[in-house]
Amino acid sequence: MPTSAARIDDRAVLAFHDVLSDDGTRLRAWTNDPDGSIDGPTVVLCNGLGTNPWTWPALLRPDCGVRVVSWNHRGTGGSDRPVDVDRVGIDEFVEDALSVMDHFGVDRAVLMGWSMGVNTMFELAADHPERVTGLFAVAGVPGDTFSTMLGPLLLPRPAARALTVGLAHGLRLGGRALTPIASRLPVGRRAIDLLSHSGFMFPVADPELAVEAVREFLTTPLDWYAHLALRSSEHPRVPLSRIRVPVAFVAASYDVLAGSRHMRTAAARLVDATYVELRGSHFIQMEQPERVHELLLAFLRRVG
Repeated sequence: MPTSAARIDDRAVLAFHDVLSDDGTRLRAWTNDPDGSIDGPTVVLCNGLGTNPWTWPALLRPDCGVRVVSWNHRGTGGSDRPVDVDRVGIDEFVEDALSVMDHFGVDRAVLMGWSMGVNTMFELAADHPERVTGLFAVAGVPGDTFSTMLGPLLLPRPAARALTVGLAHGLRLGGRALTPIASRLPVGRRAIDLLSHSGFMFPVADPELAVEAVREFLTTPLDWYAHLALRSSEHPRVPLSRIRVPVAFVAASYDVLAGSRHMRTAAARLVDATYVELRGSHFIQMEQPERVHELLLAFLRRVG
């Protein structure tokens, strides 16, 4: 049974469930089908690290045609931190994904990943191929993500990795002091407008949902988020020879957190993969939700 619901304009758009992962960590799982009315295939969303449902506006429409099940990462968005605080890497996220699938009665499904969630879904597909029918990757690569960051700068992979991992270490050290400041930032339409013209993010289709997404993201202590990022940065590239299902890559030309050229080369190395590059940032599903959703529906038809 759901434990709570989220509403837009008095319409329930999300139902939240408590799910226990294999090590006993309580996860806050969610679905965009609170009343079971969505007539369409089920997709398991491996979301961006520490992000939330509000980053996917197209999936919150009642006519989206896709039943989504997902969860919030350990220690974020109402999910508990594990007893062993180091159990927050990609392997643990795969365990969480399987626990969520079991909770919702999903034996096999298309996995959709965004950002670091692409690491999670590729690892799950490699280790548990019997649970996966296809992979839809948005702004993410199949492992070793930190070496692909700052893509528009065309840095060598070792340099990009050293710089971005170093920044994450710095955030972990200073995050406790910075968290009270970040949690009090006034996040509203003006802040979203400034952010979406910064180059880090492009203008979004639904600023109000973007406000909710950023507000919830900032409830996670920055030192804990940096800890999640550093543990996730240890995940190596998944051997693509182990991937036996159709794959679709949706990249963004100006993505500084997952290099589009690395997504393109991964697609070229797979037997059954497509690659589409859109003009946008790492938050392409917020900037062009309709286009990304069209690509998802086309992929589901191809797999289906």
